[in-house]
Amino acid sequence: MIPPPRLVLDTNVVMDLFHFKAPPLAALAKAINDGAVICLANNSTLAELERVTGYPQFRLDAAGRADLLQRYQAHLTVLPSPSADSPALPALPKCRDPDDQMFLELAQYGEANLLISRDNLVLKLARARQRPCPFAILTPDAAIIHLFAVAFTADSGNTPTEN
Repeated sequence: MIPPPRLVLDTNVVMDLFHFKAPPLAALAKAINDGAVICLANNSTLAELERVTGYPQFRLDAAGRADLLQRYQAHLTVLPSPSADSPALPALPKCRDPDDQMFLELAQYGEANLLISRDNLVLKLARARQRPCPFAILTPDAAIIHLFAVAFTADSGNTPTEN
């Protein structure tokens, strides 16, 4: 039996899925809910999400923030941070935004198949040649196609349709 794909979602994608419930990501949301994919997080990425949920543009009060975090955490495998005894891993490309490096490190440490991001600086690292990532870095739309072999049709408003 093939193990389910292991994913790391950056904060923007988590907000799209769990706050905005973005219809184009319905296939990914269903896969997460059904356990068809394994979502990875660690204390650093969860702290970043908690920080971001406090931004005024999301209009989340304390209860809304707690609810979002609880719903997300219900679908996660939370990994410990690497310890001093952990084996050294190959060097990763460096993201120009240090706040995003933690997602790359989590994906590597957690042996993720895929880092899903909407951040242009993270997506740019998918093309790194000097230090390529040992996992794919894709936009949410590309990740859905990659994971579920779905196509997007122009008349459906980017709603995935199965092939």
